[in-house]
Amino acid sequence: MNLEEVKRIYFLGIGGIGMSALARYFHARKIPVSGYDKTPTTLTGELQAEGIAVHFTDDLARIDPEILDQPANTLVVRTPAVPKDHSELRYFQDKGFTVMKRSEVLGMITRNSFTIAVAGTHGKTTTSSMIAHILRHSGADCTAFLGGLTKNYNTNLLLPADPTNKVVVVEADEYDRSFLTLHPDIAIITSMDADHLDIYGNAGYMEESYKLFASQVKAGGTLLYKKGLPLEGIAERAFTYSITSGGDFTAAQIGIADHRFRFDWKGGGKTITDLSGDMPGRHNIENAVAALAAVGLLNVPEKKIADGYNTFQGVKRRFDYRVKSKELVYIDDYAHHPEELKACILAARELYPGWKLCGIFQPHLFSRTRDFADGFAASLSLLDELMLLDIYPARELPMEGVTSKMILDKVTLSAKGLCRKEDVVTLLKGRTEGVILTLGAGDIDQLVDPIQRQLENNLKN
Repeated sequence: MNLEEVKRIYFLGIGGIGMSALARYFHARKIPVSGYDKTPTTLTGELQAEGIAVHFTDDLARIDPEILDQPANTLVVRTPAVPKDHSELRYFQDKGFTVMKRSEVLGMITRNSFTIAVAGTHGKTTTSSMIAHILRHSGADCTAFLGGLTKNYNTNLLLPADPTNKVVVVEADEYDRSFLTLHPDIAIITSMDADHLDIYGNAGYMEESYKLFASQVKAGGTLLYKKGLPLEGIAERAFTYSITSGGDFTAAQIGIADHRFRFDWKGGGKTITDLSGDMPGRHNIENAVAALAAVGLLNVPEKKIADGYNTFQGVKRRFDYRVKSKELVYIDDYAHHPEELKACILAARELYPGWKLCGIFQPHLFSRTRDFADGFAASLSLLDELMLLDIYPARELPMEGVTSKMILDKVTLSAKGLCRKEDVVTLLKGRTEGVILTLGAGDIDQLVDPIQRQLENNLKN
């Protein structure tokens, strides 16, 4: 099936951040869109408000009969989180519907476009969102499929003002080797730390998959990768980037003023000075170096690049300030890998030296907890206080002996403890000082608004 043949689209797992961006894209193109998800969320509510039908029970009777009777012209898009025994999925497969993964559909959409694809264990959402915002702000514009909600636009999908615009920015997801459906004109690889070992088996196999992705850059295209990654000689045209000297693109004069990072960007014989955005941390400066390099390759003028970066407000749940007072700060972050936790905590430590750091962390996946318990403990030990929630299972069933206590026992802090989700807000009553961090990729986001309200109330009283 090609996209021109599609008359309607049904999404299995429509509430996912990546799936919902695709749903919005086809809805904007006036193709009838509907879907299923396991539970209602703020995002599924937004889709419904936009006119997309969503239901939350595995029930064929809830699906439009026109979909069930039209396998030839209906595309079904599924997420790996939907189990193989899901009755709706089985129906579509048994009746000969075209069933594709999100990544395969992205591959179809980008096939005839100028594609900028950002891959990496960490940093891809922030980097791709920066690129998309700078292109939009500069007037160059783009279509962008993002893995988070940009705070500038409050959406995970950007559409160009000119429908003939052929520039597309996408996240290249390494999960299940999904990024191998993409053949970008500019590929960025931010990191290759081991993750998703439930899929890859070992770090070596994952590394080979990244190398395959790097090799898929189109002829005449460009590979940008973090200096030190084992990607030399793979692409005909390649550049490195770093926040230290030695990369083809670098940051200089890194400093902090008024709890904000500032830096200069250098590369390709150009310098852009006094950059200061709303994404704190040295890891985000590194993401910015890559983003600015990619936009520079499209010949966007330097002043427009600077203006775009300086007006980028960040991404929800990526070092997302929720409370910011002189003595109390609350930051929410999606960090769910040891290296992401480390980067987030160190950024908070550098921005607020001498302040007490309290982290509330929800591990994501039993397999990830098992594989990286030591790494999680080392990163969380950088805090002053830890509240550790139960593991969020996502697509997995429990594993014998794998619990949050595996991590807790290895954490070196004295101020640490297991905590139930329903007790978190109560435990924060009366807090008026320090930095509070919520960390994790599960349903810990449901606590963010209640925590914010409690902390704001603490400050009033």
